[in-house]
Amino acid sequence: MMFLAGLSLVFMKLALNITAPRQWTLQQTVTDAYLTYEKSLAQRAPFSEVISDDSLWPISPESAETEVSLGSLPGGIELTGTVFRTRTADTNNYPIDGGTGTTTTNPAGVRTWHLQSLLSYQIGDRTYVKTRTVVRSQ
Repeated sequence: MMFLAGLSLVFMKLALNITAPRQWTLQQTVTDAYLTYEKSLAQRAPFSEVISDDSLWPISPESAETEVSLGSLPGGIELTGTVFRTRTADTNNYPIDGGTGTTTTNPAGVRTWHLQSLLSYQIGDRTYVKTRTVVRSQ
């Protein structure tokens, strides 16, 4: 009976060792999927909303912080994280748009902004950070 109990513990440990890498892959897939949502949000937002004072992406060095649910892992474990959003002006923008460009360097008067979404999440004792940046011009 002791032999069978020991053997079952060994098999259980082997089964857990097999699922551990899959758990890591699943967590990475969930966080990448959320960042895809962030990227599409930045790409589809009207430019007038992107540059407004109440934009989801405040002008750097300020940032907007939002707690988000990234999804559920097997066993009903919820994976949560924090999204930080900010935007920076391209250096070639006119001074009124946050840059140092001139009519010589930017004759068309193009306004370009870099919208950055940074996702911070914790798995076990470790904290991970992923980021996506979208460049918007008008």
